[in-house]
Amino acid sequence: MFLENPVNHQQQCGWIEVICGSMFSGKTEELIRRMKRAQFARQSVEIFKPVVDDRYHEEDVVSHDQNAIRSSPVESSSNILILGDGVDVIGIDEAQFFDEGIVEVCNELANRGSRVIVAGLDMDFKGKPFGPMPYLMATAEYVTKVHAICVRTGNLAHHSHRKSASDKLVFLGEREEYEPLSRVAFNEAMQKDGAKKT
Repeated sequence: MFLENPVNHQQQCGWIEVICGSMFSGKTEELIRRMKRAQFARQSVEIFKPVVDDRYHEEDVVSHDQNAIRSSPVESSSNILILGDGVDVIGIDEAQFFDEGIVEVCNELANRGSRVIVAGLDMDFKGKPFGPMPYLMATAEYVTKVHAICVRTGNLAHHSHRKSASDKLVFLGEREEYEPLSRVAFNEAMQKDGAKKT
């Protein structure tokens, strides 16, 4: 016998979805798409972003393609736990900029029955795992890795190469400061950057 809907609604609980990748890979675009579908389905939704991210708009979450959705900027992950309580679908953009508590917050919200959709950079500009993202990916039920196109080779890119000389971990920027690169192009760029510093 074929089960049309195998979900046990009496035992149904929430879950975590992570959308990760490099800059210019469409992470925020995919987050907005999923959130708008939830709105269309008449589910209650809330979107959060770190206060530090005000590149396009102080309140809205905005993709590089200028697609936008209303959001609430928050200072810390603990604010999300309070403001997201009882909400069907919770979106979190730029999760790599949140404190380590974001992992516990996402899990607690999922345990309460919310669908939690998190978008963020999986690696920093040095190619190292970025902030709480590895832990979110490990605890999530679903992980979607999206890719940009390498501006040097035309291959899939999953690195965010910083073109400026800043060494700060959190350094907001756009195409003037960052470029998406493939593994080979990124390694070559890092070698050149290292040679410039010596």
